[in-house]
Amino acid sequence: MKDLDINEVARRTGLPASALRHYEEKGLIVSVGRRGLRRLFDPSVIQRLALVAMGRAAGFSLEEMARMFAADGKPRIDKKLLAAKAEEIDVTIRHLTRMRDGLRHAAICRAPSHMECPTFQRILRAATKGKVGARTRNAPRR
Repeated sequence: MKDLDINEVARRTGLPASALRHYEEKGLIVSVGRRGLRRLFDPSVIQRLALVAMGRAAGFSLEEMARMFAADGKPRIDKKLLAAKAEEIDVTIRHLTRMRDGLRHAAICRAPSHMECPTFQRILRAATKGKVGARTRNAPRR
């Protein structure tokens, strides 16, 4: 397959050419030459950009992503970094789950006022400790 110019890579990936140039500056992709003023890329850049997109979606920085590629362009996965990111995502999921549960409770609570609701009071106490929406075991639900 022939090399792709930057416009073709942009069209296939949905990334603007400016992002591709930025990714090249950061060492995430490498052009293989030029056709006039346009950078040329090996077709494998599409797969590499898909890996970068997955990493970005998971919350990795561009610098972290750049470290996950060897000099030859092949992935060099840092399993400890992956495990740490997975734990970070787990923490975020737990936090968002508590937040969701608190919002759902507030939406259906039958107390005359949220300030009279024991569950809402517990949520407020948790919020002062940075644990918004946290539930304690055996707390009454309304």
